[in-house]
Amino acid sequence: MNSLIDAAFSRGRAMMILLGMILAFGAVAYISIPKEANPEVPLPLVYVSTTLDGISPSDAERLLIEPMEAEFGAIEGLEKMSAEATEGFASVQLEFAAGGDIDEALDKVREAADTVQSDLPEDATTLNVTEINTALFPIITAVLSGPLPERTLNDVAEAVQDKLEALPGVLEVDIGGAREEFLEVLIDPTVFQTYNLSFETLTSQLQRNNQLIAAGAIETGGGRIVLKVPGLIEDLEDVMAMPVKVDGTTVVTFGDVATVRRTFEDPTGYARIDGQPSLALEVTKRSGANIIDTVAATKAVIDEMSSDWPESLRVTYLQDQSEQVKTLLSDLEANVMAAVMLVMIVIVFALGLRSAILVGLSIPGAFLAGVAIIWAMGFTMNIVVLFALILVVGMLVDGAIVTVELADRRLQEGDSPKAAYAHAAKRMAWPIIASTATTLSVFFPLLFWTGLIGQFMKYLPITVILTLGASLFMALIFIPVLGGMIGRNQPQTAKAKATLHAAERGDPRRIPGFTGAYVRLLERAILRPWTTVVLALALLLGGFALYGQFGRGISFFPSVEPEFMQVQVRARDNLSIYERDDLVRKVEDRLTGTEGIESVYARSTMSAGGGEEDVIGTLQLDLVDWQARRTAAEIGEDIRAKMADIAGIDVQVETESGGPSSGKPVNLRVSAEDFTEQSAAVDKVLAAMERVGGFTDVTDTRPLPGVEVAINVDRAEAARFGADVSLLGQAVQLLTQGITVTDYRPPDADGELDVRVRFPNDSRSLSELTNLRVPTSAGLVPISNFVTFEPVERVGVIRRIDEQRVTTIEANVAPGLLVNDQVTALRAALVEADLPDSASYEFAGEAEDQQESMTFLALAFVAAIVLMFLILVVQFNSFYQSFVVMSAIVFSIGGVLLGLIVTGRPFGIVMGGVGVIALAGIVVNNNIVLIDAYNDLRKGGLSPLEAALRTGAQRLRPVVLTSITTALGLMPMVLGMNINFISREIVFGAPSTQYWTELSSAIAGGLVIATVLTLVVTPAMLMLREKRETRATPGSRRGAIEGTASLPH
Repeated sequence: MNSLIDAAFSRGRAMMILLGMILAFGAVAYISIPKEANPEVPLPLVYVSTTLDGISPSDAERLLIEPMEAEFGAIEGLEKMSAEATEGFASVQLEFAAGGDIDEALDKVREAADTVQSDLPEDATTLNVTEINTALFPIITAVLSGPLPERTLNDVAEAVQDKLEALPGVLEVDIGGAREEFLEVLIDPTVFQTYNLSFETLTSQLQRNNQLIAAGAIETGGGRIVLKVPGLIEDLEDVMAMPVKVDGTTVVTFGDVATVRRTFEDPTGYARIDGQPSLALEVTKRSGANIIDTVAATKAVIDEMSSDWPESLRVTYLQDQSEQVKTLLSDLEANVMAAVMLVMIVIVFALGLRSAILVGLSIPGAFLAGVAIIWAMGFTMNIVVLFALILVVGMLVDGAIVTVELADRRLQEGDSPKAAYAHAAKRMAWPIIASTATTLSVFFPLLFWTGLIGQFMKYLPITVILTLGASLFMALIFIPVLGGMIGRNQPQTAKAKATLHAAERGDPRRIPGFTGAYVRLLERAILRPWTTVVLALALLLGGFALYGQFGRGISFFPSVEPEFMQVQVRARDNLSIYERDDLVRKVEDRLTGTEGIESVYARSTMSAGGGEEDVIGTLQLDLVDWQARRTAAEIGEDIRAKMADIAGIDVQVETESGGPSSGKPVNLRVSAEDFTEQSAAVDKVLAAMERVGGFTDVTDTRPLPGVEVAINVDRAEAARFGADVSLLGQAVQLLTQGITVTDYRPPDADGELDVRVRFPNDSRSLSELTNLRVPTSAGLVPISNFVTFEPVERVGVIRRIDEQRVTTIEANVAPGLLVNDQVTALRAALVEADLPDSASYEFAGEAEDQQESMTFLALAFVAAIVLMFLILVVQFNSFYQSFVVMSAIVFSIGGVLLGLIVTGRPFGIVMGGVGVIALAGIVVNNNIVLIDAYNDLRKGGLSPLEAALRTGAQRLRPVVLTSITTALGLMPMVLGMNINFISREIVFGAPSTQYWTELSSAIAGGLVIATVLTLVVTPAMLMLREKRETRATPGSRRGAIEGTASLPH
């Protein structure tokens, strides 16, 4: 290392050019790096589906699902397998480890699908394997609304879609709420009988008269004549004039027997924004695109196009992720600046302006070097990266402080600047390398954190490792070289000279001020080392006891005040889309005007997807800025109270969780041998939740009861008339979506429109179907001759997870309650619930993630301890001194618990756990500096007492400084405040700080307590060993340890 430092000093100008290049490249990287709120965590999901006409859900489970599960379950890396079986359909969803290679997963699934296909019934369709990309969520939704015709809204939406998809940062734009247009041919059933027509006649006429005819050309002596036969339908008039039947001299056309019009498909849902009909354009960005720039470009395109729109057409932007990103990044950037300013103020006060500039340079140098590497690795700038930068602000200057502080002392002793800084860099190289290595060693295991939480948090250790690694070069290379160029010998006062002499060669107890008081206190402590250590341990145990008595419990992940909320409307009945929309409107009307809600985007739907059959509508709520409203929890309680008296529905409130999400926090899976016992077990679990109390928005996934009509065909009777099932199927379609007979391309449309034949709306009933005549060998015969209608119980959905039938129960917890406490109480209640013998249950969701995180963090902590101990043994070649260094970790944990008691916060498994691990790597640095100085003085021939006291006098300032800078850098987060020096604002409780308060409090609280104890207990523990060795040495003198004769006066 010394040769590297000498080489750097001999090429000082080259080092400065290199430093300038690092700063410039880092600045470019920071400007160019894509920015987003949360890290993009890909979760490889593969969806496999197949169909088999007429198969029941139970048969689909046995013949389709189970063979697929057996094959897919053997795929390496599979985390979870979910399956659903419904009438004529089966699907399996395969979830692989978060952050895994989706292409590799797809290849494995396709290979397994090819293998299992032969085990399925012959009539089953080929397995369809598709990827579900959970990372492709909209970054902004532009809602078009107003009192305009639906076709106008559609045309505008499609035009905007085309323009937006041409932007470089936009991947795709989906139009939500749009309906497909088609040409509808409405035939009244009475006309059928009047003209003695059959629907087969109508459909065949349309098909035969809408064909492209290649007529060719005639070659004559006068030239070549191309013949054209206009055979394609081009407009409505072509259909109206098309003949249907000729009766003598009378030609019956479609205009005589049908109403022909261009219209839209029957609604399967309705969408409104603040009560106005609407269409939603959901914009998804390309991977790696800057979310802020992409949203800005999207808005610019819409603003430009809006000048040509009708005045009544309004654009509302919902869930604008760029605003959230800008706010979060702005707040965190302000906190980075605040942390830097606070650290610099302390350094200037302690070291002076010139030294403070040198030390402060390590912050932008390490920051920008780390950001440049992060950008080169293809990562984004997100809240985890930014907090990591805040976390390391105080740590980045630790090495620089130690180096510059020692160089200042050498300058005061008369060394030249170059010699002073070269000596300081060489003397402190290995202690700084060791302390940096111990800090990095605690973050290294976090790189192997698996699962969704691990992928979310991995940016923290990556950023810390890169920036701290860069700070090592700043402290040992760049700053000493620069200090050698600009350093100056400062004139010393008589007091400063006396203090320096006392610390270096005189009696350190005579040093004036705080340092002298500390040395005198230290002397009393180390002369009674057992008493000191026992008192420290008593304080530590007292902290644990106090937390056990007054602690607030355990939480999993910090809750963050959201900007959006979602209201789900659920109903358990066979409701038409119109009935569903009426119920959703009632909820929408009551939400309008609610304090704290800025806009309401409502969608009623026939199917919410995800197997949630009872969800009839969702309402997306954009909230007012958090500073100008109630909390989301209070708004949610208000919404529940307002909806309580609406009959027939259950209204549930979901808030944006922030961070990695796994649905509702309480998730319980119940399984049993048969559905009856499973349903009984679910009822008992729900009853137990009711007894425990504190659960809200409780749902379960049991299939809904319902009624459907079975059309039973007497095949023998149908055969007597020459009818078959396909003919009857067409007849039924006349009452439903219609029979698609052909298509055509009108001049004003971008694509082809279907031509469908069906009955008018008022004629679509079972009675009309009964009277419908179908063409047979015996002529037109009423369909009722061989068809009967029977109401039957609707077959539900069979759901399976990991090859077992499962019903999932989900719930939120009431405001003010901890999920861990609720789950613990529920576990106890379920022990007394007397579930059926074949029933079993397991907690999933947050409880499962919490257990996985606890297990990993415990292993990571152990791994960090082992790595640190190995580094320390290499550094000191002493097991005992390595043990003394690591004792600071134990004291720091006591400080963490005391800090939680003072702040009244629960211990967070994720953030608190990461904080304890990070703290372990930070607090040992002070001990490393102390013991390294002690060993150096002992080698110089000083007695243990003199070495211990002189170590305290010499290293007090750098130890206190490094601890204060680290704690101060985190203090804005600990207090939950944003300090913006540019706008001169201080804001408390911003959402950007809520993620990190737990982690910051753990580190700051533990560091302060550990530093105070370390400055006293570490020398005392060193004296314990010296006493034992002295007693073991014959003829040793007591004064060599306890006496003061060796201290000059």
